[in-house]
Amino acid sequence: MTDSAEHNIDQRPDGRFFLGSLKAAAKGLSPAYFAMVMATGIVSIAAGAMGMPRIAMALFWLNIGVYLVLWLLSVLRAVWFTRQFFDDMLDHQRGPGFFTTIAGSCVLGSQFILISGNYQAAFVLWVVGAVLWVGLNYTIFTAFTVKEIKPPLDQGITGAWLLAVVAPQSIAALSALLAAHWGQPHKLEFNFIALSMWLWGGMLYIWMMALIFYRYTFFRFLPSDLAPPYWINMGAMAISTLAGSLLVANAADAPYLQSLLPFIKGFTVFYWATGTWWIPMLVVLGVWRHVYKRFPLKYDPLYWGAVFPLGMYAASTLQMERAMNLPFLKFIPQYFLYLALLAWLAAFAGLLHTLARQILVRARK
Repeated sequence: MTDSAEHNIDQRPDGRFFLGSLKAAAKGLSPAYFAMVMATGIVSIAAGAMGMPRIAMALFWLNIGVYLVLWLLSVLRAVWFTRQFFDDMLDHQRGPGFFTTIAGSCVLGSQFILISGNYQAAFVLWVVGAVLWVGLNYTIFTAFTVKEIKPPLDQGITGAWLLAVVAPQSIAALSALLAAHWGQPHKLEFNFIALSMWLWGGMLYIWMMALIFYRYTFFRFLPSDLAPPYWINMGAMAISTLAGSLLVANAADAPYLQSLLPFIKGFTVFYWATGTWWIPMLVVLGVWRHVYKRFPLKYDPLYWGAVFPLGMYAASTLQMERAMNLPFLKFIPQYFLYLALLAWLAAFAGLLHTLARQILVRARK
């Protein structure tokens, strides 16, 4: 830091500087920033399931802090920048990012169960996720339906729309984890909620993916169009696989799940196979974007939406292998966990670098 920057900080009241920084952080907060909670949570869960308890616990505590900070900034943004906040919610490109609040809450809830065994906190987060899902689902899609001025398909839809699939699937997964712990009748009720949300998420994926694939293949596609949330194409299928595998594991405790077991197993493998198909495609498109087209690679909060699918693919493949006794898939989760850890570290380093640079810029003003 230069002497002049240090002088500026010394001359500025600490409270005023802090408040200004807080307002700047709240104003610039991306609606999709809770994807960081999703990514950190699922990497923690996968690490815990694969015998890395220290990494899992460290990421768990970090994720609690990240979750609370993001909620604080989100509330402040809604209060201080109300119009911008709700304009984002009604925007075709930025609006779906709000679904990360649902998935982030439920993934953290799953962490509380699998990492610390705290079912009370997990249930509170389940309630938060369910309330947010009802509110955001019908607010955003109703607004998209009735608004008079709408963008054309190639400018309005992105992979971020599939966060609307990830949200109910995260509720399904957390519901199944809660159901496995509780006694009757709540066991039956929460397994039914899990089944219903799993089916709804699958139907929504089919609807949205048809539009996204159409946009891919029949409209001009620029490197700038291939934003990181397109990895949710795979991540939505990975979390659908995880939720389906948990339903398979719970089938013995719910007669209606037992009767649907072949269907659930078949669609779970269908989801896993679809997600697997997307991986080479997304890698090729990433090489085309950054190598062939030389699109600059720099930190963007949307990159957390690319870390999440890698961790979720590791966790979901492991859960499916255990639920369906598929030992020949055992080698996959470990490799993808290492990829997810590397991607998480890269995104976290980018976040720290960006924060440090923003602090220096504000200090020099």
